[in-house]
Parts: sequence; structure tokens; C-alpha cells
Amino acid sequence: MKNKGHFLSVIIPIYKQDKTIKQDIINIANTLKQIRYDYEIIAVVDGISTDKSYDIIKKCKLSKVKVFSYKYNHGKGYAVRYGMTKTKGDYVAFIDAGMEIDPNGISMVLEHMEWYGADIIVASKRHPASKVIYPLDRVIISFIAQIIIQVLLGLNIKDTQAGLKIFKREVLLKVLPRLLVKSYAFDIEILSVANRLGFNKIYEAPIKLKYGFDSITHATGFKTIYNCLIDTLAIFYRLKIHHFYDDKNKRKWTYDPDLEMRINTGQ
Repeated sequence: MKNKGHFLSVIIPIYKQDKTIKQDIINIANTLKQIRYDYEIIAVVDGISTDKSYDIIKKCKLSKVKVFSYKYNHGKGYAVRYGMTKTKGDYVAFIDAGMEIDPNGISMVLEHMEWYGADIIVASKRHPASKVIYPLDRVIISFIAQIIIQVLLGLNIKDTQAGLKIFKREVLLKVLPRLLVKSYAFDIEILSVANRLGFNKIYEAPIKLKYGFDSITHATGFKTIYNCLIDTLAIFYRLKIHHFYDDKNKRKWTYDPDLEMRINTGQ
């Protein structure tokens, strides 16, 4: 029997995952069947021209899964934000596709949300209970990113980049219209803006994941660090100097005017 108290929306941003997406979606759906809340899965294919993921998900014919797409790739952050506008849950989570993250982590972040009365729960590779198989390149990138984020943005979080997070809907209502980052530092921006607006009950939960050791080259790693740094510096400027995210600058936000209505009603 599902608990009537909360409804969970889980967003899956998808880019070039047609080899694994069928099993990935099934695994996530099977995990969510075990939780005590009703739920929906919002799959967002980030560029329908990139692979066959959209058609594969459609053929699965899973009753709780809704799949959306648009023609061109825009980045993970864009896909997650797009998915958030399609949700109706009072809890909204996202989890990366690719089968690297154990979908049971969704239950873990949900339980932590309840335990702490949190605004946001962040799955963290650095949590002492996490079980992570992690290439050295990724360890270095994560360490550098953590230092930059703590120094520039004051976020007291050990890991902002793991691909599993959950939010109260009221946080998204306030934060989403202000966001700009579409790719590398989307997680950093949403957490920084939420914290700025007073949603500072942000806690970490353990995660279980296994990265492919051939999934990142030195060149890709350097590019990721560079782009994340550029995005983070831009967030720092908008947050600390320009105060772009504050209500007084609402007219400067470049957001869909229907966004707040759609995220509020799930339309």
C-alpha cells in the first residue's frame, strides 16, 4: 500500500544511452515499486537526433514512465530543468542514466529527506557509508572541484557532482526561474542559489556507484575541469558580486514565463 502523504517524481536525463537505457529504466522502475510513496518517472532525452533512446523507452510501455525530448542536445542541466517542469511530485529527484549509480540510492536519499526534514539531499561519493569504484582521474577532478566550490561559494558540501539529488518542490519553485547553467556546473548553481535563498537544510547521503575506468581520458578530464571552473566563476560573479539571483533582478532572468505555473501544477 502506497503512502498518500508524498508523491515522488524522478527525472532521468539521457544522452547517448541507447545501449543501456532499457535495462536502466527497468531497474529504476523496479526500485521505485518498492518505496512507500506513489511516483512517476520523467525520462528526458537530451537531443532526439543523438540516438534511439526515445523510441526504446516508448517501446518499454511502463505505465509510470513519461518520456520527453527535443531535437538538439543542450546539456544535462538543461535536460534536468526541462524535466522538472514536467513533474507533479512534492519531492523531485534526478538520477543519471548509464547504470553507474545503484538505483537503490533513490530510496536512500528519500529516507534522508524524511529523517532530516531537509530541503535538499545530495548523494555524495565522499559520505563515509558510500561504496564507490572511482578512477583516479575522477578523484582528482572531484577534489579540485570541491576546493573551488568551498572557497568561492561557501557550500559546505563534500561532493556536489554525483548524479543523484532530491529536492522539495518549494525549493524548485523559487530556484528554477533564476538558473542559467545548462551543462557542467548545473548542480553547483542550483545548490548555491538554493542556499542563497535560505534553503540551507542541505545534507549528504551515501551512494553506491561504479564508474567505467575507460569513460574519461586525460584530455576529457582537463576539459571538464576547465569548463566547470569557468561555469563556477560565472556563478560566483552572479551570486556574490552582481547579485543576479536576488529578487531585485527578476527582470533580468531569462526564463520561460510559464515555468512557475508548470512546475507548480505539473502541467
